[in-house]
Formats: sequence, C-alpha cells, structure tokens
Amino acid sequence: MAEIKVYGASWCPDCRRSKKFLSEHRVAYDWVDIDEDPDGLQYVQELQNGGRTIPTIVFPDGSYLLEPTDEDLANKLGLALAAERQSYDLVIVGGGPAGLTAAIYAAREGIQAVVVDSGGLGGQARVTERVDNYPGFPEGIRGSELADRLVDHARRYGVELLGAVSVSTIERDLAKGPNDEDLIITLGSGQELCSHAVLIATGTSYRRLNIPGEAELIGSGVHFCATCDGPFYSGADELLVIGGGNSGLEEGIFLSQFASRIRIVEFAPELRASRLLQDKVRNDPHFIVHTNTQITEIRGKGKVEEVLAKDRESGEVQRWFPAGIFVFIGLDPNTEFLRGTLDLDQWGFVLTNEKFETSLPGVFAAGDVRAGSTKQLGAAVGEGVTGLLMVRSYLQNHAHLPVINVNA
Repeated sequence: MAEIKVYGASWCPDCRRSKKFLSEHRVAYDWVDIDEDPDGLQYVQELQNGGRTIPTIVFPDGSYLLEPTDEDLANKLGLALAAERQSYDLVIVGGGPAGLTAAIYAAREGIQAVVVDSGGLGGQARVTERVDNYPGFPEGIRGSELADRLVDHARRYGVELLGAVSVSTIERDLAKGPNDEDLIITLGSGQELCSHAVLIATGTSYRRLNIPGEAELIGSGVHFCATCDGPFYSGADELLVIGGGNSGLEEGIFLSQFASRIRIVEFAPELRASRLLQDKVRNDPHFIVHTNTQITEIRGKGKVEEVLAKDRESGEVQRWFPAGIFVFIGLDPNTEFLRGTLDLDQWGFVLTNEKFETSLPGVFAAGDVRAGSTKQLGAAVGEGVTGLLMVRSYLQNHAHLPVINVNA
C-alpha cells in the first residue's frame, strides 16, 4: 500500500491532473474513488467538516491538500522549483528523450546547462507500456524504465534538472543593449534565467478522449503508439482503433498482423483518411468500421475490460470487449508559450532550418516539437544529439565556448 492516498472521482478533471502529476514524478499513491467507496466519502467529509472538495490528497504525516495545484504538490513533495544559478550557457526546455539526451551531451562538452520541464522528467516515453524498437534492448524495455534510465544518466553527469516548472517567456536580453545576443527565460515561478542559448524540446501531447476510464488505463490497455505496443497483443481477438484519419488507418493496418479483428471508430460521419487507405481497410475482412460514433467510457481494473460507444445519429449504445485500445486523434505540440515568439507552422510545430535554428537567434528546437521530425523515440534521441551539436557550434562561433581543434 502506498503512503499517499488520493480521494476523488473518475469524472473530476483536477483529480486526473493530480494523479498524472504524481505518476510523472514517480510518486506512489493509492486511489480511492469516493463515488464507489462510501468509507472514502465519509473520511473526506470528516476531514473537511462536511465538505466534499476533491481531490483530497492525504500524506503520511496526516496532513492533506484540497484541490492542489501542481506547484502545491511540488512544494509538498520537496521538488526543486528554483534553478541553482541565474545564468547558463544553455537552457533546455523539455525533459523528454530529446532534452535529456541533449543535456547529457552538453555535460560531456562542458556546457553549463539546466533542464526545465513543466511536467515529469522522461516525457511521453513514460506512458508507453513497452518499447520494443529501441536499439540495444533486444528484449524490449518498459517505457517508464527507459525514461528513468535517461533521467538517471543525466543526473550521473551532474545535469541540473527542474521538474514541475514551466517556462512562460523567452526573449532577448535588451537590458544589456540592442546588440546583446543573450536570452532571458522567465519561469512560471517568476524566476528569470539568463542564457547564451535555448533548446526547445517540449515534445507533443497525445490528444485524449477525456472520458471516464481513459486516464486510469493509459499504458495498461490504452495506447498511443501501435509500433511500440501493438506486438504485445499478438493473438488477440480484437483491438480497437479510435480515429479515422490517415494515422488511425495506417496504424490499424499495422495492428492487423497481431489481432483477428480491428475495430475502427470515427467520430465524424465519414472517415478522414485518404481514399487509398479507406479502400484498403474496407476491403479487408480483418476490419469493422464505425463512423459517426462516440466512445463514451472505458471500463476495467488494471486492463481494458469493456468499452461503451454511442451511435451519434440513433443514440444506440454499443458494448465492445477489445484486448487493447489505440487512440489516434492527433498530436498537439507543446508550444503555446512560444506563440508570438517563434515562427510555428499551421499546426503549432516549431519551424527550423537544417541547423535546427528557429526564427529567434540563439534558440534551437529538437525532437517531436520540431516541424518535420518523425515523432519516434529513437529519432528524438538522435535529434537531441544533433541539436546539442548545433548549439555547441553556435556558442563557439559567438565566443561563448573555446573552439576545439580536433586535429591538434
């Protein structure tokens, strides 16, 4: 039993946010749904003198927080929320595979860097049940374990890591004059950092259904990557793919090699994928296609047991029993804080040149957040390396680092 208890309800968005925060920071907790546990509800009311504010998070010392912000939780857990220095050679925004890899290489190059991440260090890898296509792990590795290894590797090199700290703005340090090339990075806490360069590696967020049962089963039956997690369903009777665009159908075709039946569900009245993909799916007996259909609930304890869906025209409710669910309704780049600062493409991804430079001198981008990247874990690691090497060259050219003669 975990020492921290989270009392809430499946419909509560703040409960989902707090649970996500704790999971991202590898903090064990027990979940008590007060809608299903009368004793849990009574305990919450006793703590609050009749109140029912959720989430109510109770700690080992008997103290508790009511509807806490992520910053409240970070302070309570003793997480570092302030940078140790005021100035750096490089600020890396994003602590996923690209950002952490860049940080490791920065440390090896003698570049003073800090990693700042608004969530939990490790990135999207944490929500992948198992990574089976990462070089060097022939037996595969749990996504959470690989994320932990990346974090530990960075710490072994003495990299300064700040989790649960967002970046609000990035701008030129005009206080030193119009020709100064340094940058000011303002954190969500209000702290300002001065840096010669910035590497944006904030990645993307999978669009979610935001329905009951989804958050609890992410990584345990609900997935966002078919190539990562599909092989674990070899021999399954049925898999459910949510999303009728190109990605949904392409991933569904990939999954058809593992399961006897692939059920495709699209919210809109028609599939949105290319005609070629649609024809391929509709002519394959492995597939059942449902359009104009909304997934309303996912049920299960530790694994997917049942899915409820509603026909949007007739209102008819259907029940399905897939072994796993793969959600492909889009990716959103984590770039909202960059709007008006950097050039972004129509979907919000950061535009760069071949040197990974953005529209603001001294600011680079790497990994999934970069327009044109392949959105694969291995590629993100590679872009982290490349991005750091481009940063190193920039720092050398601007006399912030000595130029090393490799032929000497």
